[in-house]
Amino acid sequence: MVQVLFDNLPSALEQVRGGTLRGLGVTSPQRWPGVPDIPAVAETVPGFESVGFYGISAPKGTPPGIVDILNKAVGEALKDPKLVARLADVGGIPKPMTPAEFGKLVADETEKWTQGGGVRGRVGRD
Repeated sequence: MVQVLFDNLPSALEQVRGGTLRGLGVTSPQRWPGVPDIPAVAETVPGFESVGFYGISAPKGTPPGIVDILNKAVGEALKDPKLVARLADVGGIPKPMTPAEFGKLVADETEKWTQGGGVRGRVGRD
């Protein structure tokens, strides 16, 4: 029997809602509206944040006009109330952004979870 595990919200949410799994904390900076009774880890460990994300990318060298078309199409899709509701149901919160903003997010998260910081970056350095 597993005593404790960190899992992503979409795969654990139904078990938490069904009562077969007890949620101890969410790793987003604040409580997640879909399970407001589960505290954010940051409430106990200030600054703690570990949030997964999904995005769409294109091969290096894709013409900027194509990138803009893709970005606009994704941004429009993320305004669809049915899609927003479905994402919320499985623990997702749409966050449309520009290609530059998404590139910065990827770079920041890569830095956070590699040698520049995060858990892996601290292993063996303490």
